[in-house]
Parts: sequence; C-alpha cells; structure tokens
Amino acid sequence: MNKKRISCSLMIILAVASLNVFGQSVGHPDPQLSQKDNDYMDRQATVFLDTINAILAKNPSSIGQSKERNYALLLMDAVFHDKYAAFRKPAQTFFHSRIDRVVEELETTKITSGAKLWKIYNMGFIVRTKSVTIAFDLVSGVSSRSEDFKIPEGQMKRLIKQCDILFISHRHSDHAEKQVVDEFQRLGRPVLAPEQLSKDRPEFSKLIHPERVAGKEQKIKLSGNVELRFINYPGHQMASNDNNVVLITTPENITISHIGDQINEGDFMVDFEWIDKVSEKNKVDILIPNAWTTDIYRIVKGFNPKLVIPGHELELGHTVWDRLPYWGDDEYLELNYAELKKSKYPVVVMIWGESYHYKK
Repeated sequence: MNKKRISCSLMIILAVASLNVFGQSVGHPDPQLSQKDNDYMDRQATVFLDTINAILAKNPSSIGQSKERNYALLLMDAVFHDKYAAFRKPAQTFFHSRIDRVVEELETTKITSGAKLWKIYNMGFIVRTKSVTIAFDLVSGVSSRSEDFKIPEGQMKRLIKQCDILFISHRHSDHAEKQVVDEFQRLGRPVLAPEQLSKDRPEFSKLIHPERVAGKEQKIKLSGNVELRFINYPGHQMASNDNNVVLITTPENITISHIGDQINEGDFMVDFEWIDKVSEKNKVDILIPNAWTTDIYRIVKGFNPKLVIPGHELELGHTVWDRLPYWGDDEYLELNYAELKKSKYPVVVMIWGESYHYKK
C-alpha cells in the first residue's frame, strides 16, 4: 500500500467508509437493506463525491501527487467499491458531470503545442495535438450494467464528433462498444481494431484491421490530409485475446502508446520479446498502460516513456474485488505498481473527466 502517512482524522473517515461500503452487500434496490439504509448510503456517497470534486478542483492532475489529491483518490475507492455504486444517483450524477466537463473542454480547446489528454472511463482516453484528436478504447460505461450510469447518447455523440479516429485494443465490452463504433462510422471516421473483434462479434464487421507486426510502421490518412504513422504491436491479454498495442506518431512528432489490456502471465510471456525492445528503435513520449498488468514496471522500462498515465481503475463492470483500486493494493498489484511510482518515470494518475497537458 502507499506508504504516505495519512492524518488520523482522514483514517477514521476511511475506516467508517470501509464499514459501510465493504462490510455489506448494498444495492438499489437491495432486499437486504431498508430504504432508510439505502438513503443513508446515497447521502454518504454524495458527501464523499462532493469532497472529491472540491479537492481535485484545487489539486489538478500533475506529476508528483499531493497528499490532498491522494486523499480524493482514496475516497473514490470508498465510493466505487460499493457493489451497487453504478446504480446510485449520486455516482451517476458525479460521472456525468465530469464527462460534461470533457465535452465542453474538447469543444473549446485548441492545442498549439504538445498534447492534451482526457481520461474518459476505464481505458478510454482522448488525446489532442495541434493537428489531430485520437480516441482509444472509448466506451460509455454500460459495462457497469447500469443504463443510468453510462454516458448518455447525446454526450457520447458530442465526444465522438471531436475525434478523428478510434483505436480499439481488443474484443472485451469494457473496451469496444457498438454504439461508439457506429457513430464513428456514421461520421466517416476510421476505427482500427484486432481482426479477432470482428470475428467474435459480428456487429463489428466493418472495422479496419491493421497488421500486428512488431516494428513495422503503418500509415493511415485522416480528413484534412492528416496522416498518422503507427506501429501495431502483436499484444495479448493472455493467450486467448489478441490485444493491439499501438505506438502512434502524430504530425507534430509526438508519440503515444496505448496498451489496452496487455498482460502476460505464468508460462505465457511471449510479448516481452518485443516489449523489452520498444525503446531501442523508438522514442515514446506518452505511455498509457493498464495499471493492473503483470510487471508494469518492466513494461514501462521497455517503452522508456517521458510520461506514464495509467488507466483501468474502478471499472464498475468488474466484481468489487476486481475493480482496480487507487490505493495501491500490494497483493493485487504484486508490489510492482508501487515500484513504478517510486522510479525515475513521471506518473500522472487521473480519474474520469480529468485532463493533463503534456508539453515536449
């Protein structure tokens, strides 16, 4: 766990949260709880989420996280490890308001240098440079199984309208969503994904399937005569799932790699043959890894990026145990994520709706 000292008062708050959030199965509705108890849980979520917003407003995403900002992330864990968080109105309002902020920023923000990144949900990110706006694994959050939690259709269409291209890492529903793909294709904007996605799910039959070859540069033309160069590494989420790991070079010569759910484990370690060598022939400005992957520190060393922005925290379609926490569970993360945070590599940890401007 993160070794930073936490004040006694905050520890008490978090202990109370743990009793209420982790200690019982709560729901909306939940026959095990009375309406009075459910109302209490909603009020508690409101207080915690209002506190998170207040802290983050004064402590935006940055390299070298402040104590106060870390407290906000701990409160995120407390709220969203409630089994039924996605069905609670305060959580829905919180998520939608943060996505509203992204929509407004995308519609009004022009980038003159570097790259600005917005974290949407799970491994969903949008990256904008002066010439191009790239989306990765953009989904609505419907994988939470709550229609009221997911990004509303109008919001999602406004997000997509701001993007020039979508890269999907693999076939899982918390990374690939038909509603999103349909809207990109309706607008005539390319969607790139592994061929396995189209074979597994017929609704994705018209996607572009780039070659999965380590080291081979490929190109794609976008509107406005913009050209992206990229390498599509043949990654996996274990042996059964093809997982594209793209390394994109923008016209401004900014390089961004999004690794989706890349993970090798046990006897299946084949991808480290190319992971360990990425930086030998490529410079990497920004690496977006899933924070729970095995040996994340080794992956980061292989890419040797100037900035690391992890994702996949608190995906609500996963079980409570399997929702990656911000507090850095050593057993879950096998100590390696904590090691990365103490290393020479700059790490920026964000929640839904936050942004960070990378300047070369």
